[in-house]
Amino acid sequence: MTQAAVTPSPGAAQPADPAGPDRPASPLARLRDPAWYQEYGVYVAVAALLLFNALFTDHFMTADNFRTQLVQVAPIVIVALGMALVIGTEGVDLSVGSTMALAAAFLPLYLGYGLVPALVVALLAGAVVGAVNGALVSLIGLQPIVATLALFVGGRGLALVVADGQLKQIVNPDLLSLGTGSFLGVPLVVWIAGLLALAVAFLVRRTTFGRQIVAVGGNRSAAALAGLPVKRVLIGVYVLCGVFAALAGILATARLTASDPSSLGTLMELSAITAVVVGGTPLSGGSVRVLGTVAGALLMQLLRATLVKHDLPDSTAQIAQAAIIVAAVYVARERRSR
Repeated sequence: MTQAAVTPSPGAAQPADPAGPDRPASPLARLRDPAWYQEYGVYVAVAALLLFNALFTDHFMTADNFRTQLVQVAPIVIVALGMALVIGTEGVDLSVGSTMALAAAFLPLYLGYGLVPALVVALLAGAVVGAVNGALVSLIGLQPIVATLALFVGGRGLALVVADGQLKQIVNPDLLSLGTGSFLGVPLVVWIAGLLALAVAFLVRRTTFGRQIVAVGGNRSAAALAGLPVKRVLIGVYVLCGVFAALAGILATARLTASDPSSLGTLMELSAITAVVVGGTPLSGGSVRVLGTVAGALLMQLLRATLVKHDLPDSTAQIAQAAIIVAAVYVARERRSR
């Protein structure tokens, strides 16, 4: 007796696709998926840039050069970590450069009382700027770009008033050691940036406040209806961003051995936003990519250094950075539309 072929009925359950309906079925399909580029693109770009320099750039892959690159990128990483928290709530902070200048302006005024009081005052200045930004956004309801633009202009003006419009040399050896000292052969500024990155990663992934940041950024109205302290979260992230910017201003002042409010932190807000966006954190909020932010800052620094090593003008670096920003935003938009 022959067995009849069994034809599944139309309503019968079919075997589940092991790849899943939303997962690319092959490596080639993954490369066509915008989510893959947003998740891993920045790491691939950093690796490709390092490989290019290893093959075609003389004296790039040396310990001294890497030390220089890490010291230069450390303040950007610190500011970008605070910016990532703000962008995670669907906000933005344009005042970070002015906050750096304000912190630097306060330092020389209080160094006579000792290093610790001077650092506390400078960090408090950053916290106050952040609290004002957070209040304007959460309590008054201003758009983040408008609220922080006010202190982008006014903060630097206040810094110039505090410093009496003058550049002031720093001679305090304890403060200078923050910019030039090292521990186990690694510059202190790099240690500080690395430890802050770990702390922010822990904050985002392991604490209630970190989950609230993501929830508020994902859907602020739903977060409020769920009973989350939306206003407190918004003020908190702007305060953290202000403190991080003030810390970056302190370290930059220590490294430059001078407090120069007129130029310190200029365009830092753009560098920080670029690092965050290129690192995969969407401008629409609801996510904070800490490691991606660090990699994004490192990518921009390596790109600038590579072009300089090949005798290309700084304008070329700016055009290349603009292209990378557009590509990152486009990838994020394509991912949301799917």
